[in-house]
Amino acid sequence: MIVAQVLRDVIIGHALTTWYKSVESLCSSRFDKRSGFSMDECIKIPDDFKGYPISQFCIPKHYEDDLECVIIPKGFVLDRTERLARDIFQNIDLTKPTAALCVLKGGYQFFNDLIHFLKQLNANTNRSCQLSIDFIRLKSYSDDQSTGTVRVIGGDDLSNLRGKNVLIVEDMIDTGRTMTKLLSVLEQYKPHTVNVASLLVKRTSRSVGYRPDYIGFEVPDHFLIGYALDYNEYFRDLNHIAILSSKAKEKYSSANIS
Repeated sequence: MIVAQVLRDVIIGHALTTWYKSVESLCSSRFDKRSGFSMDECIKIPDDFKGYPISQFCIPKHYEDDLECVIIPKGFVLDRTERLARDIFQNIDLTKPTAALCVLKGGYQFFNDLIHFLKQLNANTNRSCQLSIDFIRLKSYSDDQSTGTVRVIGGDDLSNLRGKNVLIVEDMIDTGRTMTKLLSVLEQYKPHTVNVASLLVKRTSRSVGYRPDYIGFEVPDHFLIGYALDYNEYFRDLNHIAILSSKAKEKYSSANIS
């Protein structure tokens, strides 16, 4: 009886210790106490995050009065992009060539930096993948609102995607309707695999629930500009990702710039 009691206590104690360590590990991996950002499948910027004052960054003079704050500095974007490139590279099916598909215009800066890091991995590790580049343009925004419809306004011949690994590179997933539409278009070309990398995913009640395979940052439901993200074609020349002010929305609205 005594031996059985001791064994039971040891087993229960070990189970509790294992459970505690697993919970502790889970919590530490999903929350960065220093930044307040949640760390799970991506870096999650909380809704109450106040951002960084624009006075601490190099902002083009013509935009200084148009921004509420910088929410993601360029250096942070680049570090996160480098890690995404490593994750993508580790998961690539090397038996097939890979076609990287950039969604223009907003995705070009993220696409350029992501491809740069993938090419570095291609050249400097003992693994490599044959990588090609293609482009498509879609339109789903008018001013600061997603229209709910997707209009294809440009793009190359996509028939060369047949049998390849396709990596779609997007700047931001908002409602998810645009990407859902693009994925349905690509099905007819019969690619080997399709994965989506998005720098940003917006937390919004308008979302259809779509989540890309690789996510840089999950962000609050603000209208973000910079790092090639635009508002009526303005702010693509801003290095950092920032929140657009209400005054600037009116200033650069289609009604005022047409």
